[in-house]
Amino acid sequence: MIGRLNHVAIAVKDIAAASETYRNVLGAKVSEPTAQPEHGVTVVFIELPNTKIELLEPLGEASPIAKFLEKNPDGGMHHVCYEVEDILAARDRLKATGARVIGDGNPKIGAHGKPVLFLHPKDFNGTLVEIEQV
Repeated sequence: MIGRLNHVAIAVKDIAAASETYRNVLGAKVSEPTAQPEHGVTVVFIELPNTKIELLEPLGEASPIAKFLEKNPDGGMHHVCYEVEDILAARDRLKATGARVIGDGNPKIGAHGKPVLFLHPKDFNGTLVEIEQV
């Protein structure tokens, strides 16, 4: 059901500083920051030959990333994102196996402009999982 790894998301306090580290220290291609108000984050994508790294900075105090950074003040891995061909079929199959979809169960448009859903970390060995329709 799942396809390729789309990205690994890392929560950061300062997206500009984190971007500079990836750009100047690791020599990576880094996108411009983009605010995603519906998700409460500002995002940057680091392009790798086989996948992407997504840096997430809180956009406001109600951001889920702000809450993550309260518990993890140095930042760290927030979630992994896998591609799926049909997000609604994937959702239904996951729910039928007992996996919990976070929120109301309806996809939202993610940072790539495609439908996404998040799956409860307790169902996936402590890792928050995002699925994105390709």
